[in-house]
Amino acid sequence: MPPIVSIVMPCHNAAAHLPDSVGSVLAQSVGDWELIAVDDGSADDTLAWLQAHPDARIRHLTQTNQGVSAARNAGLAAARGRYVAFLDADDTWAPTFVERMLAGLQARPDAVLAYCGWQNMGLPGDRGAPFVPPDYENVAKAETLFAGCRWPIHAALVRRDAVLAAHGFDPTLQNAEDYALWLRVATRATIVRVPEVLAFYHFHDGAQASSNKARAALHHLAAQQRHLTQHPEFRAALGRDRARRLMLGELLKRGYACYWKRELAPARQIFRAVMRHGYGTLADWKYMVPAWLPETWHRKLIGMQRAKTRPGE
Repeated sequence: MPPIVSIVMPCHNAAAHLPDSVGSVLAQSVGDWELIAVDDGSADDTLAWLQAHPDARIRHLTQTNQGVSAARNAGLAAARGRYVAFLDADDTWAPTFVERMLAGLQARPDAVLAYCGWQNMGLPGDRGAPFVPPDYENVAKAETLFAGCRWPIHAALVRRDAVLAAHGFDPTLQNAEDYALWLRVATRATIVRVPEVLAFYHFHDGAQASSNKARAALHHLAAQQRHLTQHPEFRAALGRDRARRLMLGELLKRGYACYWKRELAPARQIFRAVMRHGYGTLADWKYMVPAWLPETWHRKLIGMQRAKTRPGE
């Protein structure tokens, strides 16, 4: 008999993190699950660790390195559960994640997805404070979800048939692939909030998708553009000006965030993308235009400036 929940875990050089991530799955208060771990061409002991694990509920697949979206799609194709959750190999869940998320979805037969609160671990100050998102199931849901990703990949439980109907993850996206999927799934049917912190994102020194800020910003824009192309009725309802503010305004905001941290390389990439779309005020362009200069010149120019205002902050 198939399990009720399938958990898909893409793994790339994740051996150091598997004891914690897999351990959080083994600690679940509900045991009716399968964990499909997809080794995405790891060069460390990831596959050996998975092969040696004695729990029969843990299944492992292996493939050449194709990226996180392809790995998740491979796991999804092998999944047997009615519901599916996605847990990256360096993140964890509270012991009641499956129990509470299942309860939230099963209480609403019309719902396709449940989302919960989360906490960022390994960040200083209040950047690591636990966060419970608001209830997004309202008249503004489509626009709110379009404006930005409202929960991380591992803070959701979704009906497998809904993910399959949405064709899974877009393998051309290395960032925002989860955001693009949630747009296709959550804007079409009811979603449910579970107002508890049940998911934990762990920041560390290894390679993480969130560390490539320019790529993250540009792939987020690409996902938005594709959504508008695929849903002309939503694009018409949103209107050109509002769409540009939600897309290019967000892109500009991310560019400024990098700029004021003096992360100039990603800021320059983002600023150039914004300018190609002809977006921003004259004050914004004052900060963006030097992104066309050689980076060494740009840095010297910043050192000479004594700007008293910081638009975009």
